[in-house]
Amino acid sequence: MEERYMNVRRRRSDYRDDPPLRRAAPRRAAPSRRQKKAKRGGAASVAMGFYKAIVILSALIVAVYIGVSLIVRAPEQKQPPKPPQNGTGQALGPNFSADAGTTGTTGDAAVEPALKRREGVYTIFLAATDKEGYRTDTMMVMCYDTVKQTVGVVSIPRDTLVARESGNPHLVYGKGGVEQRVEDVSEMLGIPIDGYVKVNIGGFITLVDYLGGVDFYIPCDMDYDDPYQDLSIHYKEGQRKLSGQQAMEVARFRKNNDGSGYSDTGRTQTQQKLLVALAKKVLSWNNITKIKGFVEIFNKNVSTDLSLDNMMYFAGQAVNLDPSSAVETATLEGNGFGKYRGYKYCYELDPEKTLETVNQLINPYDRDLTLKDMNIAKADGYHS
Repeated sequence: MEERYMNVRRRRSDYRDDPPLRRAAPRRAAPSRRQKKAKRGGAASVAMGFYKAIVILSALIVAVYIGVSLIVRAPEQKQPPKPPQNGTGQALGPNFSADAGTTGTTGDAAVEPALKRREGVYTIFLAATDKEGYRTDTMMVMCYDTVKQTVGVVSIPRDTLVARESGNPHLVYGKGGVEQRVEDVSEMLGIPIDGYVKVNIGGFITLVDYLGGVDFYIPCDMDYDDPYQDLSIHYKEGQRKLSGQQAMEVARFRKNNDGSGYSDTGRTQTQQKLLVALAKKVLSWNNITKIKGFVEIFNKNVSTDLSLDNMMYFAGQAVNLDPSSAVETATLEGNGFGKYRGYKYCYELDPEKTLETVNQLINPYDRDLTLKDMNIAKADGYHS
């Protein structure tokens, strides 16, 4: 017994006296149950941490999405313009009331139903200034139906006759800047304008170059030099890739030095096609990564009365827009040889054709407009 006891104690004593040799062996052997549990616990902790990170990130994304959805509201729709006047200044009287859908009579003449805005349909005035940055050389009205995802764009010739009591009656001229042009167009066409976007020529050139140019079919041979405007436009008809400067020159072309080419309406049609070509490129998925550059160009070269929320709303809606099939354009037809209060070459709009174009492409109401809703000026006479 004593010997056995002593042997046991000796073994324990030897174990304590030689720890490195005895403790190193288990590490080379299979892990113990406790070690396996510890290892599983560490792996599980890493996986759980990763899982929690994903959950937190997902929650943040959802929170941001909900926050943006709550913050970015649809823009407010403007009310109908003031009661229109005809070109001679004679009041036609109001053709709408505060109560939508009412009808009535004035004497023997029936009154049209009240004008009521369609939900999700907005009208925006688009303008581009000339080289000096003062005159709105290019003017368009865009109607965006965010429900049907369609866009109508109507160009208005710069020399369109406006029924002004004094001053130059050409639309492009006159005091008040782009805000006054918005008021003129709104009263003339009988539609409210919800906002405007004005870009200068420098911004147009910068945008095209930033996109790497734009593929465009030049509609005719262009051979024009104008040292006063620092213009030298020389292109052959056909498809080609245009830089920003070249796109600007094609957009500004109206006629050749020998008088051939096209008129103001031809130029607006070319501008419309360029606009659609640019829209296709801006909205393509390949340019999503260029959003920061778009913002910088916008801030430097564009002025607008739309709020940041408004622009975010339209940008979010436009993701679903297909410019190839959803955009329709037109130019208001008329006679460019009108005279008005001694001013020459006023572009008198054709009332019936203007009414048809407006109703087809940029009417934001739930019923067609009539000529009584508009204020289309009539020329005093015409050049022979």
